[in-house]
Amino acid sequence: VEAVLAATQGQARINRVQNALGSPIDAKWGWLPNATAVIEMAAAAGLEHIPANQRNPMRASSYGVGELIRHALDAGAKHIVLGLGGSATNDAGAGMLQALGLALFDKNGHTLAPGGEALSTLARIDANGLDHRLDKVTITIASDVNNPLCGVKGASAIFGPQKGATPAQVQTLDASLTHFANVCAQHLGIDSRDVPGAGSAGGLGFAAYTWMGATFRPGVEVVA
Repeated sequence: VEAVLAATQGQARINRVQNALGSPIDAKWGWLPNATAVIEMAAAAGLEHIPANQRNPMRASSYGVGELIRHALDAGAKHIVLGLGGSATNDAGAGMLQALGLALFDKNGHTLAPGGEALSTLARIDANGLDHRLDKVTITIASDVNNPLCGVKGASAIFGPQKGATPAQVQTLDASLTHFANVCAQHLGIDSRDVPGAGSAGGLGFAAYTWMGATFRPGVEVVA
């Protein structure tokens, strides 16, 4: 965001959103003259905002990222650049999607709790409330990670430990993300868990690609 704003005479904007553990945080994003919003997911759900002894990838949520995207939509964004990396989350972007209106329920009809662990209980998705403005914007993911969502090279196995996940938690999270991908595939009829970059930012790449029609580009290319 800093680099792009410096190069484009863009404007820094700040909104109060939730951090990865649900506490309020003032997150900065960029607004460019051509109605492009530049958002770093880490501004809301970044690892650096969570003290080391409080990091919890089982519960951490990307909800605040969705709140930032909503603010960009409110501002009239026609293009959103979403920078992925430095995340505290491992929720496959589910929190982001919930903030944008996607409803996730367990078998008892209760809304899923925040975090990757809760995804194992997902039984039903209701997309009727997903923000319709997403259909009218183009979303570019700026990411330098090619990992898939699941498996030995997936989000949980490769990046979970640096967010505080134990080996047992890595297995739990990977199973939860696999289940989330399964339910998404049943709902949409497409399966994008193996798309390169789906595992970026705790799987947020998967959510943005699958539900928001985002395209991946190397971060350095986007900035240049």
